[in-house]
Amino acid sequence: MKTTIRLFGSVVLATTLLSLSACGGMSHQQKSTVVGAGVGAVGGAVLTGGSALGTVGGAAVGGVVGHEVGK
Repeated sequence: MKTTIRLFGSVVLATTLLSLSACGGMSHQQKSTVVGAGVGAVGGAVLTGGSALGTVGGAAVGGVVGHEVGK
């Protein structure tokens, strides 16, 4: 089970890093939102054992936090 969670977290992290390459034309606030969503998704997945609901919830919360921090 831990191997699955570690693999899932690695895939999410790699996807987030690859998607950040498309952030060249984004504002600081938009970049903060994307980073917050990525970190939140990884955190949600880790905390809930890889559940989809935890991952999506973490991404949503992280995106909101990143958006507010980026203001």
